[in-house]
Amino acid sequence: MNLESTKVTVQKSAQELFNLLSDVKNFEKLMPENIAKFEVIGDDAFIFGLKGMPEIKLKMKEQVAPTKIVLGAASDKLPFTLVANIDAVSETSSDVKLDFEGDFNPMMAMMIKGPIGKFIETLAGNMNKL
Repeated sequence: MNLESTKVTVQKSAQELFNLLSDVKNFEKLMPENIAKFEVIGDDAFIFGLKGMPEIKLKMKEQVAPTKIVLGAASDKLPFTLVANIDAVSETSSDVKLDFEGDFNPMMAMMIKGPIGKFIETLAGNMNKL
């Protein structure tokens, strides 16, 4: 299952945005308002929980400065990645798009497609809060 957020323009250079997204603590600022839990559990990992959903542990998997950051589920139960693709627009602005890719059975994919789609749109929409 693949989902993409809309492309969002942020008034930060690609490198500055990359640096902000490289620090997992900053993901708390991107979370939706209905966040039930957010806990940093290391330099490269955090746990978050939304009301009515199981907690998810995300870990930094890959960084390609200043264009790409890959977060992945730390559990094999829900195998997925969340990729932030950053494109420089100018020296003071950049575009970012989030791509979600998960390997789920059709029933699970049908159940989570809506909530996950909303979630990545919220993350992208909150990029200007960084």
